[in-house]
Formats: sequence, structure tokens, C-alpha cells
Amino acid sequence: MARQSAAAFVEVAPVRFALSDVEAAAAIGVSSSLFRQMVEDGRMPRPKVINARRVWDVDEVRAAFKRLPSDGAEPDLEGSPFSRVVT
Repeated sequence: MARQSAAAFVEVAPVRFALSDVEAAAAIGVSSSLFRQMVEDGRMPRPKVINARRVWDVDEVRAAFKRLPSDGAEPDLEGSPFSRVVT
């Protein structure tokens, strides 16, 4: 059996550690403008910076998504900037 080059393997099974804002938004099923709003209000993580490029860590986006409330459930505000707001 012939051995595949590393480049050929990446084309078959790319490993992604970071996403653009558009990709991160698509990953959680929202528009890029809503995703940016969620970053600003703390529901989604802040981006990493690589030179002038802003990218989101896949694992951080996944963890933030998992913390979002389910339909009909009370929101989990622990760790949110709004957790100290008195209602």
C-alpha cells in the first residue's frame, strides 16, 4: 500500500483549531452579526489574534455553545458578565 504524503492527508481530513467569525457563526447556526453580538455580551469567547487576523478557538466556541440555555430552561449565568445583575 502506498504511503500518503502529509499534504494529501490534510486534504482528506483537515484538523481545524480555529475558525473565522463567519465559520464560527455557521458552526453554531447563527448569522455573523449575531455571533459578534454574542462575543460582545460574553455568550461566546473573545477571539485569538494571529498578526492582524482574529480567529476563534474551536474548543472554546464548542464549550460556550454547550453553556447556552436549552429551550425552556433557565439560563446558566455563572461566569457571565451579567451574573451580578440584580433583577
